[in-house]
Amino acid sequence: MELSEKFITVQGIKTHYYEAGTKGSTVVLLHGGGVDSAHLSWGGVMAPLAEAGHHVIAPDLPGYGGTEKPDIRYTTAFYLDFLCAFLDALEVKKASFMGLSMGGGLSLGLTLDNPQRVEKLVLVDSYGIQRKVAMHFLSWLMVKIPSIMESTWVLERKSPAMMRWAMKQVVHDPEQLTPELMAEVMKAANQHLSERAFTSYQRDDMLISGLKTVFIDRLHEIKVPTLLVHGELDGGVPLACAEEAHQRIIGSQLVVFKGAGHWAQRERPQEFIDVVRKFLS
Repeated sequence: MELSEKFITVQGIKTHYYEAGTKGSTVVLLHGGGVDSAHLSWGGVMAPLAEAGHHVIAPDLPGYGGTEKPDIRYTTAFYLDFLCAFLDALEVKKASFMGLSMGGGLSLGLTLDNPQRVEKLVLVDSYGIQRKVAMHFLSWLMVKIPSIMESTWVLERKSPAMMRWAMKQVVHDPEQLTPELMAEVMKAANQHLSERAFTSYQRDDMLISGLKTVFIDRLHEIKVPTLLVHGELDGGVPLACAEEAHQRIIGSQLVVFKGAGHWAQRERPQEFIDVVRKFLS
């Protein structure tokens, strides 16, 4: 199944997105933060979902991939407002949403604020289901002290070895960090202004007392069919967070990939595709 690359202007931002399949229910795929993009997260997922009879849309969020990277304040509220405008521009009234990490948090926020637009929900190692990150105070200091995040980005951009070390915090099985994957990661990291959006987002969302984007106490409001897919050894969003979310979202399903980290869909690609195709059908 061939992927089409398209552009549309949304809220004045030239937005790049992938599209595959023209018939069946619409599935919108939302990537994570950091060094990420629609293709990096979902390159191996889009075609199989389209071949299973779905209309697949995967945007690069503002600040990422081929989408413009304006010098603005990037927040959860901004992205949720943008996503509604993006759906309106494409005349998508209702869809299933699959979100990874930050994209999972956005999928949750969209579902809670606009339940009429959501058919099914897939949360992959999702943001928004934890109150704090690991070593939260130190993480807060790193984000808030000027230049630390910018310097870290420069080091990772210039050093493949440093980037590989960073990716080991995301992908638990180092054998999955193939030369092809690392080349794609380095390409994403070296895009002009690639760090702007996530640095801005972290500085807004990380408070000394915890995270701002937390939907835990509202999860019981979700009524749409929900699937949580989580890596057993995810260091960014511990499995216990997904287990609690599963308990709070009535009727939800939880699938745990043994030995996988934060990028479950990249570490267990065929297993992931099989699980989500069954759920979405």
